Amino acid sequence: MDFDDVINGRRSIRGFKDKPVPREVVEEVIALANRAPSSMNTQPWHLHVLTGEPLERVRRGNTERMLAGHPVTREIEDHGKYEGVHRDRQVEIAVQLFDAMGIERHDKERRQDWVLRGFRQFDAPVSIVVCYDRDLEPGGTIAHFDLGAVTFGLVLAAWSRGLGCVINGQGIMQSPVVREVAQIPDDQVILTCVALGWPDDSFPANAVVSRRRSAEQVARFVGWEEPAETA
Repeated sequence: MDFDDVINGRRSIRGFKDKPVPREVVEEVIALANRAPSSMNTQPWHLHVLTGEPLERVRRGNTERMLAGHPVTREIEDHGKYEGVHRDRQVEIAVQLFDAMGIERHDKERRQDWVLRGFRQFDAPVSIVVCYDRDLEPGGTIAHFDLGAVTFGLVLAAWSRGLGCVINGQGIMQSPVVREVAQIPDDQVILTCVALGWPDDSFPANAVVSRRRSAEQVARFVGWEEPAETA
């Protein structure tokens, strides 16, 4: 697949076929993502790849704890509520998704079911838990940046092989469950997870493409000569 096609075609996939992903394909995806750049070549990432019964245990644990009212337990600092333009963009994609799924604003049951899908890793056959070395704390800001690079690499490599992903912070909101089931060592910090599998083309939300600002809106060019005017 052409690189531009991967970049422009990629979108978040939230509905998956009930079809296993061969381990060798996941290994190919990880090998490509592992080429991501990192600060001073520190390569601080660790990937824990769950499927089958362990992943089902994580789904159950996440869902049961959230429904029981357990507070969110992440291992990184939460960003809190989005405000201003960031809140506007958050609402915009939610509206796109709910419109695609036919979920009305007043339909609390279906809205809750949508939220619970996130805690279940959207029922994907694979979940990749993304961690970094704890000795990079306190702060870990640069490590977060590095893990963003490797996570985007995972998503792009997966898409190039016909797999879909969604980067899913909901999947680790009950991090003690994930840590116990995945047997994640104490010297690693859980950052996020990636739900991965074969996209279900019949799932309406999979057709949603988030709107993006133009390059002219996000970039400033400093020190570049203005194009010469033509007579």
